Formats: sequence, C-alpha cells, structure tokens
Amino acid sequence: MASIARAGSILGSGLEVRQTRDRELLREFLGANRLFAAYGLCDLDDREFGRTRWGVALDRGRPVAVVLEYAGLSPQPLFVMGDPVGVTGALRDVIRPRTAYLAARPELLTAAASVYRVSDGPPMVRMWVDRTTFRPAPSAAVRLVPADIGDLNKLYDFGLTSWLPSESVANGVYFGIRINGHLVAAAGTHVVSREMGLAAVGNVLTHRDYRGRGFAKTVTGAVTQELLRFCDQVVLNVRADNPPALRAYQAVGYTEHTRFEERLVHRRGSFWDSIVAPIKRWIPDSRKDPTTQEE
Repeated sequence: MASIARAGSILGSGLEVRQTRDRELLREFLGANRLFAAYGLCDLDDREFGRTRWGVALDRGRPVAVVLEYAGLSPQPLFVMGDPVGVTGALRDVIRPRTAYLAARPELLTAAASVYRVSDGPPMVRMWVDRTTFRPAPSAAVRLVPADIGDLNKLYDFGLTSWLPSESVANGVYFGIRINGHLVAAAGTHVVSREMGLAAVGNVLTHRDYRGRGFAKTVTGAVTQELLRFCDQVVLNVRADNPPALRAYQAVGYTEHTRFEERLVHRRGSFWDSIVAPIKRWIPDSRKDPTTQEE
C-alpha cells in the first residue's frame, strides 16, 4: 500500500504508522521507561507540546513505537523509542526532518540508518537522581535570573557554542558561580515539568581557566537541589568518554540509568546526501580497516 504520511500508512508487518496528538497515549507509552523518555514526557506539557511533532506505530491499535521531533533551528532534536520496524516506518513516512540530532538506544541505530546517514559519536550516559540519593553540599552558587542572560551566553560561547534566550532562564532553573564579578561556571535545565515531576539538567559549563576546582559539581548540585523541591526525579546526559563529568555528577548522587546514542543524522536522498555520498564512497574511514570504504 502506498505511504500517505498525513493519513497514516500500513507497513508490511501490519503496523500502522501515523501522526498523533494524543497526549494520553504518548504519556502511557513513554511512561514505561520514564527516565529514558524524560525529555519526551516533559514535552507533553502545554508550554512545550506546540513545538513538537509525534509519530506513532500501532499494532492493532496498541502503540509499539514513538518518534518525537522538537521544532527549532536545524538540526533539531529527534527521539525514537520502541519497536525497530515501527521506528523505521514512522521515520520514513511520518516524521521526516532533513537533518537532526537523534537520541536512540543502540539497538535502534540500524532502524534509523535505513532512512538516515548516521554520523559517528561516543555513547551517552543517562544519569538520574531523586531525593533519596541526592547528596547536597555547601554551595557558593547563586540563582541566575533573565537579566544574567548576557553573561551566561558569554560563558557558553567558550565551550557550548550555543545561544540561549532569556526565557530559557525565566522558565527553567539556572545557577552560576561568579569570581570578581565574572560568571565562570553555570548549570541549568533543558526541560522542566511540574506535572510529570521530571526535569533534565543541562548546559553545564566551567570556563576553561577555572576548571579542576569542583565548580561543575557545585552548580549541578545547586540546580538539582532546587529541582528536587518539586520534581520526583531529575536526569542529565553526559558523554561516556568524559570521566571528570561522570565523577562530578556521581558526587552529588547521580547514578547511571542507561546508555544510548546521540548522533547527527542526514536524511538519505536529501540535497546534503547527494553531495556527501559520492565523496565518501571514495574516501576510506581512517578509524576502520583501510580496505573498507564507506558505502
């Protein structure tokens, strides 16, 4: 049967894939792995839901896979969870960004790779903490407010190459450390949902001249402590090849929940693919056996 994205399509496996705005369906499915799906669950809040597009794969009316695209500047976040066949179908027929930052369990990279070219990258660790495991420590961090956005973006320009609007601070929780009036370390939030009792810490950075002093632990701990006043669990992501960051988060009580992949992906058959694919075909990857070339 021909694929019709807006109305839905039937896969060869019998799964139906279509768009959905059914928050109850999504909440129940994502809640089966609450800590891994924390970003998606937070995006069901009214403040975030309008920025999202959702694809679902159904087996006789029962959801077996979900794909989430968060609107924004390209490449935008893309999250997948569930049955590999359903994920492939939803990415092929329903949720179709040209480029995206994909978050997926390792076993779903193959499903994504049938639709996207997947860049290399280190494994990521999803960590979490709650009130029973959190270990507070004396803190010199101060709560940041929207008026601090200039200093915050100046700090992030040294390492995250990102830009935050002031509403990110107004709607989230940010703490920082100042030395001689200069903001030298900060941490904040990516998403916060009082309704779900979940939040994700992010944007943790210490200026390179002040690293090794425990500032990342301090600001992360301050943000986490504030979030645990109204959240049941708090999560964060960290690269598996970053032992100092892992130790900093463990010091305030975070523990590993799961490992996953966060990769830049380019849709096959896109304009980008038409440029890159012929070049890659003739250039061997130095990290592989030299007799092997990209297909």
